[in-house]
Amino acid sequence: MTETTTTGRWGIAHIYASFNNTIITVTDLTGSETIAKSSGGMITKTQRDESSPYIAMQMAANVAEQVKEKGIIGLHIKVRAPGGTQQRSPGPGAQAVIRSFARAGIRIGRIEDATPVPHDGTKAPGGRRGRRV
Repeated sequence: MTETTTTGRWGIAHIYASFNNTIITVTDLTGSETIAKSSGGMITKTQRDESSPYIAMQMAANVAEQVKEKGIIGLHIKVRAPGGTQQRSPGPGAQAVIRSFARAGIRIGRIEDATPVPHDGTKAPGGRRGRRV
């Protein structure tokens, strides 16, 4: 069930932001039901623009419109970078998405980092001296 306040429902926005793409998925508070989703490829046709902040803002505006139609007034945000043996900092679209949600009139609750952290799992590629170019 979703949390109901006196003004409306809340959801969770899962933002995956790498340097190649940005993906937004909005679920209910349990995370089991997807309410809206969008990715860079749904907005632009050029691959180099999929992770840009401008495309991320357009994605967030589309998702905010869909979410408002479903009666959700606020979102808790979970930002995720690729993590693991890859980079642990989110791509350029993550901050633009959060700002765009706020501009669209959606209340923002908690902002949380959901980047996976390895507990000495697999060995990072490149060897002892790194990748030699």
